Amino acid sequence: MESIILFAPLLGALIAGFGWKITGIRGAQWITTGLLFLACAFSWIVFFTHSPETQHIQVLRWIESGTLSTDWSIRLDRLTSIMLIVVTTVSALVHLYSFGYMAHDENFKEGEESYKPRFFAYLSFFTFSMLMLVTSDNLVQMFFGWEGVGVASYLLIGFYYRKPSANAAAIKAFVVNRVGDFGFALGIFAIFFLVDSVKFDDIFAAAPTLAETQLTFLWTTWNAAELIAFLLFVGAMGKSAQLFLHTWLPDAMEGPTPVSALIHAATMVTAGVFLVCRMSPVMEFAPSAMAFVTFLGATTAFFAATVGLVQTDIKRVIAYSTCSQLGYMFVAAGVGAYSVAMFHLFTHAFFKAMLFLGAGSVIHGMHHEQDMRNYGGLRHKMPKTYWAMMIGTLAITGVGIPLTGWIGFAGFASKDAVIESAFVGSQGGYAFWMLVIAALMTSFYSWRLMFLTFFGKPRGDKHTHEHAHESPTVMLVPLGVLAVGAVFAGAIWYSSFFGKTNEVIKFFGGHYEEPSDALKAAVAERSPKASELKYVMEDPPGDAAIYIRPENTVLHEAHYVPTWVKLSPFVAMLIGLFTAIWFYILNPSLPKRLAENQRPLYLFLLNKWYFDEVYDFLFVRPAKGLGRLLWKRGDGNVIDGSINGLAMGIIPFFTRLAGRAQSGYIFTYAFAMVIGIAIFITWMTLFGGAH
Repeated sequence: MESIILFAPLLGALIAGFGWKITGIRGAQWITTGLLFLACAFSWIVFFTHSPETQHIQVLRWIESGTLSTDWSIRLDRLTSIMLIVVTTVSALVHLYSFGYMAHDENFKEGEESYKPRFFAYLSFFTFSMLMLVTSDNLVQMFFGWEGVGVASYLLIGFYYRKPSANAAAIKAFVVNRVGDFGFALGIFAIFFLVDSVKFDDIFAAAPTLAETQLTFLWTTWNAAELIAFLLFVGAMGKSAQLFLHTWLPDAMEGPTPVSALIHAATMVTAGVFLVCRMSPVMEFAPSAMAFVTFLGATTAFFAATVGLVQTDIKRVIAYSTCSQLGYMFVAAGVGAYSVAMFHLFTHAFFKAMLFLGAGSVIHGMHHEQDMRNYGGLRHKMPKTYWAMMIGTLAITGVGIPLTGWIGFAGFASKDAVIESAFVGSQGGYAFWMLVIAALMTSFYSWRLMFLTFFGKPRGDKHTHEHAHESPTVMLVPLGVLAVGAVFAGAIWYSSFFGKTNEVIKFFGGHYEEPSDALKAAVAERSPKASELKYVMEDPPGDAAIYIRPENTVLHEAHYVPTWVKLSPFVAMLIGLFTAIWFYILNPSLPKRLAENQRPLYLFLLNKWYFDEVYDFLFVRPAKGLGRLLWKRGDGNVIDGSINGLAMGIIPFFTRLAGRAQSGYIFTYAFAMVIGIAIFITWMTLFGGAH
């Protein structure tokens, strides 16, 4: 069953990509979609039925070179099964949604170009690569899947290949991700150098030893576990669009909207979070690296939320929202609450994919208009899309009954869990406050999107509004399915991801024991309310899907934070909601006046903190200048000049000299021969006897 899940998308991609002339365009669409739904059904069966122990399912022998022995095999544990249902569910629904969204595309000539089989083949190839990544049993296999999703994202972002902006965005995504991937590759090299293996079981077993090993890198000495954790996180930064390597994600909106939902909301961008959680046995022994993960995640959550406040493109608002929510996940992982990071990853997949597909439904109904300033009053034209996006907004802003923990929409349960864990992990410091402020801004820009799109009077082109229409059923069904997840996913799986410590440990395939008296005393000293510590993980690193050291009691203490901490995200959500109502319902002229009064701040946020401009100045222009220098001066003047000078100057010159010696008179040639013989005899007389 697991092998079918892995290879069904690959089979669909091959059939759609190379055999669509045999199956027909419609046949290629149905085959790829049908195989994805098959993989999705099997993934849910695996999620509910697989045993808690880690299973290894060998597919084939792969790379054998010296001491490097790498099998292509499936590692099946709780982390894998969670990612299987996330990837296959979202991908299957996106395939179905694409039937309607890609039915008529103005970027291609109707009836002349067969773009649909290519699109569905790319979607299925991406899904296969992502499944390769999440089922990997070693780092080489994971890197193969990691690069596979990079190639697929390049193909899908640049799908509209006639648009220069789409080509530029695809290249940007590919290049920025290469920076992160270089760090990931260095991390793999370091692990193989120290452990002499890339298999997860061997790496996890060696984690305590790595924590005691020193390694020389870049002319200085590092703790091996810290260095490896940092390098692996650099790879995660690129794939999961964390600050400094985030610039590709908003531009990736140049691809078709189903691509945005599949790659840039629910699956590929969560690969970095999955990597950190998968490598938790190593990360647990690298406190400094994890402090950096926490800091950068919190900063990313804040940064992306500020930029989302002023964006006008509906897809870019949701893209920056994704960037911000990924920051939440990394904060949870950084403080050691890996189950909470996976919880937010799990719930986020449902409501964010639904928001993207809902935005695609709006764009489809508004004839590919993406500027929210040209929307307004669409809830009457698109009632089903409106309610789907309303559910998604209620989920992402964290609407629920405070202090219950789980009675609310999916985002309420998981986001509050992240913030409470951040309070414990950062001792109520930087990470906690950044996330609370980001929650406030998330509420504001999410409701701003809803109010500008569905409320008020129609704005923009009158003809477009008159012909605005609801999307076809094939596009609305995926929204309905995702809405169910956005409503119930948090409540159903709350105790599994963020319940009592023993329940979470058991869910992730681990075993627990009673903590030592010294550890109980330490917890009681830090947090008097949390003194009732009963369970810690007893498994050695790698036996369970995630590893939590006995000293890591964040998951336990997060349940005993002060009441005001538990209420803070709910209060932040209300402030953001009422501010959005004030700005866009009660006083619609206020945002424009505020933007004019605070012009520098508005431009700073509108231009995304000028990261692109800074990178253009520091990296792009010098690279172009160097390329131009090597092209014009190096290739043009030196190489071409040398060859042309030799061929057109020096050789003809000596040819002319040689030509003058060809007089045609025999006595001239005889005289030359006599002179030559005389020189030869003289040479032999003087130097020939020396030997």
